[in-house]
Amino acid sequence: MKLISGTSNPTLAREIADVLDVPLTSIDIERFRDQEIFVKINENVRGEDIFLIQPTSAPANDHLMELLIIIDALVRASAKRITAVVPYFGYARQDRKTGGRTPISAKLVANLVSKAGADRVLNIDLHAGQIQGFFDIPTDNLFGQPVFEADIKDKFSKSERDNLMFVSPDTGGVVRTRSLAKQFNADIAIVDKRRPKAGEAEVMNIIGDVAGRTCILLDDIIDSGGTLCNAATALKDKGANSVSAYITHGVLSDPAIERITKSVLKEVVITDTISQPQKVKDCPKVREVSVATLLGEAIRRIANDESVSKLFG
Repeated sequence: MKLISGTSNPTLAREIADVLDVPLTSIDIERFRDQEIFVKINENVRGEDIFLIQPTSAPANDHLMELLIIIDALVRASAKRITAVVPYFGYARQDRKTGGRTPISAKLVANLVSKAGADRVLNIDLHAGQIQGFFDIPTDNLFGQPVFEADIKDKFSKSERDNLMFVSPDTGGVVRTRSLAKQFNADIAIVDKRRPKAGEAEVMNIIGDVAGRTCILLDDIIDSGGTLCNAATALKDKGANSVSAYITHGVLSDPAIERITKSVLKEVVITDTISQPQKVKDCPKVREVSVATLLGEAIRRIANDESVSKLFG
């Protein structure tokens, strides 16, 4: 196999390369003065099994276009198979029509990746599972749960684990929350909220008795942080001992860090699917865990035509 990295998250790409003991393929990615993207692959890839690592995080449009152009370069260089490794899939939140005359952008982006020439897609924790069906090529959607499970066992004491309650910030995340809670034989709670308008969330009620419990909020994406911080406040108001959060994708657009810093949250744990700026790394309440081993093993299994689903039992 050959591994290629775009400019979106080169650190994660290098870690995956270390896990697989495979060097990253040399590639030049340049931007002209008008911001057009130019790509040149500096090694022979004819007949090779290529894994292209490029999350489509901010700036989403630039990184998406870069992904498409690299795929096109690989197709024209006669690569045998191209797997787009997109740990964070941008536009995933636009997975349905939310009103009249609105797009389903997740489907459009899936079409673009397929038409560019990708043969397979590898993601982590898609915002909605049905997005897998938007692609007309095989899609593997990994789960961040094993990474979170290992971290919780490492960071929480036995007495804290015996008192855990896992909390879904909305009804849509109940399946994810129940799955992780099962590994600790723990209870779950649900935050019932109403969203007055896009970008705002108002917590209305907590379903479940969280008094005296060590609560862990689970979600796939944290963007501006409003929903998470409001949920944490509601949990503390209901008597929770402490509230931490485990989130797969740390989008963390402003003013997320300021909100987290001022919130009652004890800690927010994110994965490294998205490359973070220094202000996120400097925040004492935010900690990052790596998905490089998970992605590396999935890539190895795909390359060897082995089962990926067995990674999750």
